Amino acid sequence: MEHAVQVELLQKLMKQLDDGVNVDAGVMLKNKASAYTCPDMAKREWETFFRTHPQIIGLSGDLPEPGNFITVEDFGVPVLATRDKEGTFRAFHNACRHRGAMVTTEKRGKQAKFTCPFHGWTFGSDGALIAVPMEDHFGSIDKSCHGLIELPAVEKYGFLWVHPDPKGEIDAEALLGGLAPEFDSWGFDQMVNKDGATYAMDLNWKLAIDTFGETYHFKRLHKNTLAEGFYGDVQCYDIFERNHRMILCVKSIDDIRGTPTDNWKMSNGGFPVYYLFPNIQLNVGAAGMTMVRVYPDPKDPNRSISQVSFYFRPELLAAEPEKLMQIAHNFGRVIQGEDYAVAETTQRAAQAGLQDYVIYGRNEPALHHYHNTYRSALGLEPLEVFE
Repeated sequence: MEHAVQVELLQKLMKQLDDGVNVDAGVMLKNKASAYTCPDMAKREWETFFRTHPQIIGLSGDLPEPGNFITVEDFGVPVLATRDKEGTFRAFHNACRHRGAMVTTEKRGKQAKFTCPFHGWTFGSDGALIAVPMEDHFGSIDKSCHGLIELPAVEKYGFLWVHPDPKGEIDAEALLGGLAPEFDSWGFDQMVNKDGATYAMDLNWKLAIDTFGETYHFKRLHKNTLAEGFYGDVQCYDIFERNHRMILCVKSIDDIRGTPTDNWKMSNGGFPVYYLFPNIQLNVGAAGMTMVRVYPDPKDPNRSISQVSFYFRPELLAAEPEKLMQIAHNFGRVIQGEDYAVAETTQRAAQAGLQDYVIYGRNEPALHHYHNTYRSALGLEPLEVFE
């Protein structure tokens, strides 16, 4: 992020604090409560946002060296992602070309070859079929035509994108909607993965996304956790096509008042939170970044799975590993134990069917943007104004 932009955003936060105001969307909107429970809408979302849309599966740091691999199964297609011997990021359908068994069920590791546990067919990290046991018994196989099915894969600005459709296309710049230069400046490509967590919760995936969309709840829900370090009811908010950037206000902003702006940097008083359509939340701090990938349960609109990954700048992780991991896991516990825990009660209430709609306030512009963006992608009319 350019220094001038950092200064501008920090000054906006200071002015909001001084004036006792917050970001203002201008209107309130209402959304049908059934948006969180409707099986038909959930089916359309699954097909539109997950099965036929490029997916971020991690950062470059998840595949730090040739031979590293990760597997994911979050969006309906089992994926084996590798860094081949040339250092290129590749992605494949994780299914042997013989009888379709997964060639590995490990979440991550390092190996140059993948041998199917069923019959021993072996594939390289470039997906090529390199060995068929007892081929004279099995029959002749043209190995050049029976490698793992390759999926479109792009590595850019530190992100790993995969398209679930072998014929799909990935345009990173278009997907980022103008955020590419800013993301490039954060150095996401240098961050390393260090642990993570999976939260399978009884709440709709959009409801999970909603919990990241405002600071109105900080003084109430997070009064003994995040509110100790953050000012609630204050934020900067900017839209980048289908994505957005929120800047939360850290209480340390008071320490830079009256100091030369030439020395200001975002971490002095701001905490960027980015949303990438349709399901990614990025929480960027001085030491690294927490990525939250939220997925529906394709069989139940009332459940979702959040994959939380912690990334750090390697020099800082080497200096204070225990401290940074404690901060990261404490943040994860807030997400699961406070935000998601309350959202589960919202889900149970929505399932009762008595409440016609929920209300998104003027101070909750991210929720306006989330849901109108979803609706636009599904060919639906924008949300109604609440009056």
